[in-house]
Amino acid sequence: MSDARPASSDDGARLIDGQKLSVDGRTLEVRVSTRRSRLGLTVERDGALILRAPSMCPPERAKAFVLANGRWIDGKLRLRAERQPLHPARKLSDGEIHRYLGRDYRLLYVDDPGAPVRLVAGRLRMDRAIAADPARARRALADWYARSGLRWARGRLQPWAARMDVREPRIEVRDVGRRWGTHRPGRIALHWATFQLPFHLVDYVIAHELAHVRVSGHGPDYWRLLRRAMPECGRWKAELDEMGRRVWMGDVSER
Repeated sequence: MSDARPASSDDGARLIDGQKLSVDGRTLEVRVSTRRSRLGLTVERDGALILRAPSMCPPERAKAFVLANGRWIDGKLRLRAERQPLHPARKLSDGEIHRYLGRDYRLLYVDDPGAPVRLVAGRLRMDRAIAADPARARRALADWYARSGLRWARGRLQPWAARMDVREPRIEVRDVGRRWGTHRPGRIALHWATFQLPFHLVDYVIAHELAHVRVSGHGPDYWRLLRRAMPECGRWKAELDEMGRRVWMGDVSER
């Protein structure tokens, strides 16, 4: 959601990047950018409300904008509640099925102290001593996804960066909470759980974050850039919204 008019300026107070702004019982995080000329609102995957503002924007102007778009915010939050993640807990037991790049692999306990987790002959082989401790087993499997995913993603970064004509940032794979990926100047991070998805959806997450190298926020310019590079982005976003709800995010249940 974006403003139809440039934000006004006067000699009073100004919004500060990173500050929290309270409006009508809502708390929004302010992101100020010199490249913006209008106010904008986004609702993140984790439910956080982000107010994107140009520099020299008075707080009162921003508050009026948020109040005017209260119905839009409520609608987005209702939609998010309807799509609440259903991420299952896993037992990490011998024989359990886990996915990597959309394919199923069976977890197999082995006596192999040299490698906590390895993919060998279609089996995810986990050292039995590590498997005996659910917390260690969870860390070992997440680390395997991170290492394997990073190797795969490095080979997918250049094609999408070239299509968008952006410089390749540094890429890392780690736990980024309930998001699939994040972008910060010079680097992007992908959640290790992303690599359970089919490869075309991992490509979508990579391209989604790369588009932020050029355009912050999710306004019309952002989606035009992403659509030019990836015409299927709308269909893949919908597929990710649905399939992603069922991805294992690291929760472990009792065996």
